Amino acid sequence: MKKRFTSIALLLVGASCALGFAVRATAAAPAVSPEEVRAIARDAYIYGYPVIDNYRIQYSYFADKQSPEYKGPWNTIHNSAHVYTPDDKAMQTPNSDTPYSQLGADLRAEPVVISVPEIEKNRYYSLQFIDMYTFNFAYAGTRTTGNQAGSFLLAGPNWHGATPPGIKKVLRSETDFAFVFFRTQLFSPQDIGNVRKIQAGYKVQTLSAYLGQPAPPAAPAIDFAKPLSEQEQRSSLEAFNLMGYVLQFCPPNPSEKPLMERFARIDVGAGKKIDFAALSPQMKQAFHDGIADAWQTYQKTQAAFVAGKISSGDVFGTRAVLKNNYAYRMYGDVAGIYGNSADEAIYLPYNKDQTGADLSGAHHYALHFGKGQLPPVHAFWSLTLYELPSQLLVANPLHRYLINSPMLPDLKKDADGGITLYIQHDSPGKDKESNWLPAPEGPFAMVLRTYWPDKAMLDGQWHAPQLHKTP
Repeated sequence: MKKRFTSIALLLVGASCALGFAVRATAAAPAVSPEEVRAIARDAYIYGYPVIDNYRIQYSYFADKQSPEYKGPWNTIHNSAHVYTPDDKAMQTPNSDTPYSQLGADLRAEPVVISVPEIEKNRYYSLQFIDMYTFNFAYAGTRTTGNQAGSFLLAGPNWHGATPPGIKKVLRSETDFAFVFFRTQLFSPQDIGNVRKIQAGYKVQTLSAYLGQPAPPAAPAIDFAKPLSEQEQRSSLEAFNLMGYVLQFCPPNPSEKPLMERFARIDVGAGKKIDFAALSPQMKQAFHDGIADAWQTYQKTQAAFVAGKISSGDVFGTRAVLKNNYAYRMYGDVAGIYGNSADEAIYLPYNKDQTGADLSGAHHYALHFGKGQLPPVHAFWSLTLYELPSQLLVANPLHRYLINSPMLPDLKKDADGGITLYIQHDSPGKDKESNWLPAPEGPFAMVLRTYWPDKAMLDGQWHAPQLHKTP
């Protein structure tokens, strides 16, 4: 899903990935000055925020049986046979055109094998593989592997076996846990039954079960640490300790050895826990200031995104694509965790009108696509609206949260052959309601998603139209 933008994803290492890695409580190293603590805390928070945000969501999906967002156990595919609505609140800026299937993969004991059925040629689907850092490390599906049936092996960092027979591709996660996000295109509400049949064909099993062999020893049971809430993790010093907990499941990446050594100077890292109560007020304030500085960096990155200086392709992707740019990774997480890599989808934000003013349901807006100027894609495009600051879908009388290309036959065309969409809180009139995307009374933003963008979009040859305020 994520699928994000205005307000539209950063983590890694430690010293051991063993579950029994001891967590120790220490005060921050006294040899480090408050100024140094502040600077290091800033960088550590930028690095770690996506890690703990990802953990928060995965915990609610696969570990916390009391969570309203609980999907089920690890290593089991959980299908959501509906599109996201305003009632879905765990993940910011969800998409609502591709019903999701989700797999939380625990790869500590052995790999898992994911099998997909044959899917009709004109239906887009994808499997997005995301590690604990929020890097998109692999894809399967229409764009990458086609719509034929097949099986894929997902392995963790400590597996070193040979490729088994019948496996189409081996996909490697650099962390012990991974998230597989399935998206299956829905053509219309009446199509939901077909999507359910496809979802029923998604299968997962352990490698030993796939091979018909005895299972290896089970990985140790985990008493998962309770995550911080989305609001708490934005300011709480415990974010640093939670980062240390999660990083225990992430083997050290060679490119980050100097970074981890720097973080260790303030006792931040895999298996570490700071006793903040033991710190002097000055040192404790330095950590708080570091968090504040991190959010200032976020604001600068957001401004660059809104100005078009960076794109969704810069903030979502593999470790190699992001080049360990942790500020970009943090921005991508906050604006739209689990956003796709550019080859799979490009996200174009709408958070200002043509004058540069913020968007509000107090005004009326129009978005006009000229004839032949719709987003150039191989799959489909979708314009979704979110209220702010929650970044969640907006309840409305039409139960319409987006307008997408499968809806084109039902949209009213303009005299020039183009299409105008009306974005406002109240109805634009019965004759225009087919093209109406309802807005809340207050602040909002939109995301134009383009799935499997073609070359013109990837190369920047196509430009999205401006959103115009109307009387």
